[in-house]
Formats: sequence, C-alpha cells, structure tokens
Amino acid sequence: MKNASLITNVVLSVAVVVLFILHFTSKSGSSASNSATGEAVTASGSIVYIQIDSLVNQFDMFNDLKSELEAKAQTIQDDLTKKSRAFERDVKDFQEKVQKGLITRAQAEAQQQQLGVREQELQSLSQQKQMEMQEEQQVLFRRVMDALDKYLVKYNEDKKFSLILNTSGATNTILKGDSTLNITNSVVNGLNEEYVATKGKK
Repeated sequence: MKNASLITNVVLSVAVVVLFILHFTSKSGSSASNSATGEAVTASGSIVYIQIDSLVNQFDMFNDLKSELEAKAQTIQDDLTKKSRAFERDVKDFQEKVQKGLITRAQAEAQQQQLGVREQELQSLSQQKQMEMQEEQQVLFRRVMDALDKYLVKYNEDKKFSLILNTSGATNTILKGDSTLNITNSVVNGLNEEYVATKGKK
C-alpha cells in the first residue's frame, strides 16, 4: 500500500484552482486608468486598446462567478481533507494493531487490501474534482469573454473604431501607448451597467 501522506498532497491540488483565479486580481494595482474621467478621447477610425487584466478584475460578473467558484472549491477541499484525515487515522489504527499482534495475518491482509482500495478511491475522487473545477474555471472565463465580445459589438456600433486591441500583463503587445486610446474604464463601466441590469431581471 502506498504511503497515506500521498493523499494529503493530492487533496491540496484543488487549491490550485483558487490560486489561478486570483491571478487576475493580483494585477489590479498595476493598471492605470486611461484618463481622469475614465473615458478615452478617441475618434471614429482610431485604434484603441483594452487592458484585459484590469477589465476582468473590475467586471462584476467575473467577481460574482469567481466568488461562487472559490466557495465551491473550498467546500470540495474541506470534504477531501476530511476524508483524507479519516483514512490516515484508519491506517494508523491498522498499523498499531499489526505491531501489537491484535489481528491475525489473514485479517491484516484483508484490511490492508481494503485500505489500498480506499486510497485509490480517494486519489481518483481528488483527481476527478480537480478536473471538474478546472473545467468550471474554463467555462467561467469563456462566459466572461463571451459577454465582453457581445458588448464590444454593440459598443463599437457608435464608436466605430478601426481596431480594438487586447493587452494583458502576460502577453502585452503594446510597449507604450497613448492613454487616451485606452478604453478599459469606458468598457468596464458599460459592461457592469449591462450586467447589473440583466442580473436584476433574473
């Protein structure tokens, strides 16, 4: 039977989901506003850009979904930790009985086999939950990006920008840009207004 401490390490893998989600929020302080009023001074045909890290961090929909996902991840982690500790207690109890000669060899073999099955089940459950959380995380970001894409179609009907660039801290293609071309605040304000209105109808 494998070392029972492996279960504890597998359980902690669920926490990676929460850390990945928090990746966006850690960059909020590095994104400057595009102007004193938060509105970009741009004209039709301009090339503008959005600081996607800042936008996602300020988007109410993302923050609501993130909170729900974090709570779910915490519940899963607590449940797996509880199961892991119960398993480790049973392993310790089994080892003490063997050392003291309180069970027969046949009983020891049977219990060891049962503990081995439980360990595999716990590992499978942990991996399954981790994959489920990763899938939900991907869906979360796709929902946020879908909402942004749909909003930008309407947003640009009036603005008529020639090009809207997407920048982020990790893949920033703009080394230096005129702050008047940064429409992040304008877009996030519109997104939040639309989201609050839609949320209120539900």
